[in-house]
Amino acid sequence: MSAPATLFDKIWNQHVIADLGDGLALLHVDRHLLHDLNAMKCLQELRAQGYRVRNPELTAATPDHGISTLPGRNDETNPAATPLLKGLRAETAAAGIRLYDVNADGQGIVHVMAPELGLTQPGCLVVCGDSHTCTHGGLGALGFGLGRSEVVHVLATQAIYQKKPRQMRVRFDGALGRGVTPKDLILHLIGAIGAAAGTGHAVEYAGSTIEALPVEGRLTICNLSVELGAKIGMIAPDDNTFEYLSGRPLTPKDAEWDMALAYWRSLATDDAATFDREVNVDATAVAPQVTWGTSPQDVVPVDGRIPDPASASDPDRRKAMAAALDYMGLKPSQPIAGTPIDWVFIGSCTNGRLSDLRAAAAVARGRKVAPGVRAWVVPGSQRVKQAAQAEGLDRVFLDAGFEWREPGCSMCLAANAETVPRGQRSVSTTNRNFEGRQGPGARTHLASPAMAAAAAVRGCITDVRELPV
Repeated sequence: MSAPATLFDKIWNQHVIADLGDGLALLHVDRHLLHDLNAMKCLQELRAQGYRVRNPELTAATPDHGISTLPGRNDETNPAATPLLKGLRAETAAAGIRLYDVNADGQGIVHVMAPELGLTQPGCLVVCGDSHTCTHGGLGALGFGLGRSEVVHVLATQAIYQKKPRQMRVRFDGALGRGVTPKDLILHLIGAIGAAAGTGHAVEYAGSTIEALPVEGRLTICNLSVELGAKIGMIAPDDNTFEYLSGRPLTPKDAEWDMALAYWRSLATDDAATFDREVNVDATAVAPQVTWGTSPQDVVPVDGRIPDPASASDPDRRKAMAAALDYMGLKPSQPIAGTPIDWVFIGSCTNGRLSDLRAAAAVARGRKVAPGVRAWVVPGSQRVKQAAQAEGLDRVFLDAGFEWREPGCSMCLAANAETVPRGQRSVSTTNRNFEGRQGPGARTHLASPAMAAAAAVRGCITDVRELPV
């Protein structure tokens, strides 16, 4: 009888090509995802070294990071990204790699389009030259980001060297309160245990709260695993997962579906399996969250107060808190609610899915964006955009004064001429509030889609529970 194993163990062990000792293994890669910021240069480097793409059929590409999201966009809308976009097309065509091109069906943020197309499946090892590849763990896959040299290595070999991480399990238990979302759960966790707590670990999220979440919420939680310091976040596949995947364009069909389902059901962590660290969270005690500083761990409940650096016992933490408050233009001990804002951004690989847009639209419906606030809604993919428009969500946003834009990463990372102006304050549904993340000098508060919409219509950080929907 085999020893009890975790979800992570089962997938890792099934992908080991060679055990190199001391925890290092050569792993087979099932899915390799490319985007416009890295594909052209990596494929050119591969060719310059005399290699070809080992398995183009296991590779997929889409432009997302650098492209404009302006309605009516074309190749020249963001001139700085045009060479990357055209190079992406040329190099993927030469290598025989599937490209989901601008405005084509399937195009979108790489961590949104791959799950919705069925490219990502339970038990897969998924890699991409982007740190938020941990998102794919929400489907029971083993996903992690790569550096540029690793991307080239996978292109050439369809394999990757990795050191096996330690393992952590985070259990969320209890029903969510009104206005509380998966984004609030993961922000609360990062605030409670710190942005470095997951370093060197693969994190599995479990418990009754997780089991009750739809897949899109699970993807959001896994997306922020890297903000916890972990490369990998995972949730065991279950009936919710299988229902989500059924009928997707690239999932197995007919008898192959039955075979896949039998395998996927075997992936759950065994009852007797152990973890290097266990963390338990009472989900009933979590309120809607909003960040105040320049790290996702700088977070408080929306009805809380901005912390005082003097309350930190560690001198380095005190210094970091003081610097964050200075950058953000905030004062300690003040309520976070009521802080005036200039921008709202709803989108990204964290919260750009259909359920996210529905949640934001429920708050925006029948209301107006506050004077002086500019608010963008950027669907995570073409399919999200089309589904939202079929439900009339675009009209809800437009009638309220939001801007309805094309799919892409947009204002999440300011790599596409879409930025928050210096000194202005944004409530954003993204995953990072680092200095300059949304543009030089931009001040970013992370929150859920509903919280972001509430800020847009009130003109300040607002407890969404105060707005009836």
